Amino acid sequence: MLAVLFVVAALGVRAAQPAPKKIGVGLYGANGHQLPPATLANHPHARLVAAAGLRATTTLPEGVTRHASLEALLADPTVALVSLCSPRRADQARDAIRCLEAGKHVYAEKPAALTEAELDQILAAARRSGKQFHEMAGTAFAPSYAIMRRLVREGAVGEVIQVFVQKSYRYGAARSQDEAIDGGIFLQVGIHAARLVEHVGGVRIKSIAGWETAFGKPAQDAGEGKIAGAAQAELENGGIATIIINYLNPPGTTLPHGNETLRIFGTTGFIESVDGGARTRLVTAGRIVEPLAAVPALDYFDAVAAHLVTGTAMPLTLDEELHPLRVLLRAKETMRATPSELRK
Repeated sequence: MLAVLFVVAALGVRAAQPAPKKIGVGLYGANGHQLPPATLANHPHARLVAAAGLRATTTLPEGVTRHASLEALLADPTVALVSLCSPRRADQARDAIRCLEAGKHVYAEKPAALTEAELDQILAAARRSGKQFHEMAGTAFAPSYAIMRRLVREGAVGEVIQVFVQKSYRYGAARSQDEAIDGGIFLQVGIHAARLVEHVGGVRIKSIAGWETAFGKPAQDAGEGKIAGAAQAELENGGIATIIINYLNPPGTTLPHGNETLRIFGTTGFIESVDGGARTRLVTAGRIVEPLAAVPALDYFDAVAAHLVTGTAMPLTLDEELHPLRVLLRAKETMRATPSELRK
């Protein structure tokens, strides 16, 4: 045997290397931004092994098991991580806890919970199980925001003083009027805005107050669904942030479906992305840089999978990842407890 190994080495023939480890992924539910099966076909750190609760028209690759329920998916030993887009967002915290208690990591659609108590219960279940929980929190790592994040962190606008965020979707008849389905506009749209404040602006929200309204909603769309909302936040460094969110992006235009604006004002200038990233610029004394240099987007699932398989550091700590949701949940609780005419 030693002679054979010597000959192999002498000829420069390398022994076959083991296949890279890949984590087995199970998809559950289609209520949100579920991982497209095709994106996992040649993923360096993940492989799709099972699914449940997907639309009947969803095509799964050969060899992927289609289960009849979440329970069956959790009983599948090939599943190590569940990508969770629960049919009802009100059930998602409970579903996440079931996944964690079954020994599975969880990658959950936003909002991952509808109350702060639910969020804390999920994190407690993760600690007990020794498994990891992450929200689909990649908002700040889209190309136009990734370069802004980098420049702000490098001090391009000085100390951040004020942040303005607009997030405007089209309305459409498919918009749920039941907040238990998608979490409602303040949470499911507002989460993007709060992430842009913290993850791009680089300053944590200290306190936040919110408002929302159903005024102007089509008369036939009965239910608790709102059409617009706003929030005003105090930042931990003493700065302030303003957020507006709505379903008022007119149809039939060239604007992106989720029309976004982000402006970050600092002591030495401001930086912005408007029209969903179509225009970006940095303005400082006597200088305008437009557009900003493009940088590759970071897919947040890729970061989670690499972290679980190779130990690569996440771009955000878990506290940083979930803090925007936590402050919005607190604001939403206050809004529930103090109804106003504007929110009717």
